[in-house]
Amino acid sequence: MDLQLHGRRAVVTGGSKGLGAEIARELLREGAQVAICARHQDELETAAEELRAGGGKVVAQVADMTKSADVEQFFAVSIAELGGLDILVNNAGRAHPGTFATLTDQDFQEDLEVKLFSQIRCSRAAVPHLRQAGGGAIININAIYGRQPDPNFFATTVDRAACLAFTKALAMEVAKDRILVNSVNIGFVRTPQWENIHQRRAPQLSREEFLSQTASSEVPLGRFGEPEEVSGLVAFLASSRASYITGASIDVSGGMGRYI
Repeated sequence: MDLQLHGRRAVVTGGSKGLGAEIARELLREGAQVAICARHQDELETAAEELRAGGGKVVAQVADMTKSADVEQFFAVSIAELGGLDILVNNAGRAHPGTFATLTDQDFQEDLEVKLFSQIRCSRAAVPHLRQAGGGAIININAIYGRQPDPNFFATTVDRAACLAFTKALAMEVAKDRILVNSVNIGFVRTPQWENIHQRRAPQLSREEFLSQTASSEVPLGRFGEPEEVSGLVAFLASSRASYITGASIDVSGGMGRYI
């Protein structure tokens, strides 16, 4: 399927590893130009080199999406380098497991900043340029826990629900500008974030033992997803083949979502 992304200009936040890097790689394979950001210089440079080795233009800049000044600078540089903007993938985030009893005010605030407010800030920066381009796509990477509460991921459950509401409301507001806004909700996908969860929950187990046990108890397909099983959907939603899809909330979770 030709997604007709050749020459399209994309920004992917949290693009140095895991799901963000794979989304950037997928968009590059489809012919897009990509700008990525991350907080750590060494990881960002390594990712940018690997992505460029596959062909295509890659802009990379150190930036923290919880800081407004960093967001503004990142978008200014990226759009100048790419010559405009057609696609935004809001992927910045992190795992912060914990229950209501264990999480502090600071934990909740930090989680809101990296999840909800990063999407707000980046979308605010992107929308004028998407309008100038005659339309475009915003894809927010969220989690099924925004629809299926889990008290063991209490902050994620609360904050991702807000992200889903943000996605729907923004989709309604900018539809007149031909800007499509959708959410991709992941379940258990193999990313570096699970290293932290592994060490917190069961450091006595090997990584594969931990992932296998976690999946067998909660995922109907019985396994973790791979980043490339998410990135293909993101590329589709960024393409003209998805031109009548906006305000949607689509799960990539191996059947985890226990709702209709």
